[in-house]
Amino acid sequence: MNSHPKVLFRRATLVALLLGFALLSRLPAELQVGQPFPALNPAALSGPVPAVAGQVVVVDFWASWCAPCKASFAAYSRLHEEFAGRGLVIVAVSVDERASEYESFVRKWHPPFTTVRDVGQRLVAAVKVPTMPTAYVLGRDGRVRFVHVGFHGAATEQELRTQIETLLAEKS
Repeated sequence: MNSHPKVLFRRATLVALLLGFALLSRLPAELQVGQPFPALNPAALSGPVPAVAGQVVVVDFWASWCAPCKASFAAYSRLHEEFAGRGLVIVAVSVDERASEYESFVRKWHPPFTTVRDVGQRLVAAVKVPTMPTAYVLGRDGRVRFVHVGFHGAATEQELRTQIETLLAEKS
């Protein structure tokens, strides 16, 4: 057996890499289309959590420091005004760790839809949100039907509008 320090170091590095890949492969993947969305647990979220059973829901993960998140709030306001009366619920979930940053953002933007803060980062961890913002569009059955990673202005807003129209037209 070769016990030269360089050989031992290479073997140890290879073993560490293989173990790391094995552990990463065991981590659950981010939430996918077709999977049920986790419950919006009022104990883990600050603010009132709306009843969403049987509704078409957009759950948007955002942060006060995220520029595209700021742009998305105007679009979500328009979508809320257009579709809330037909059964759309928008829940914007802040991942801000500090309540003051969340509260300042909400005061500035005055969203007409529900905003809550993921106090212990439990929901964002359960969903495995890839980036801010990310929106999950849920059918009336609570399953993810569409995922929007990032916000790309009018194009994202139009895609959401079309998807929401489709889901609202479906029978329960």
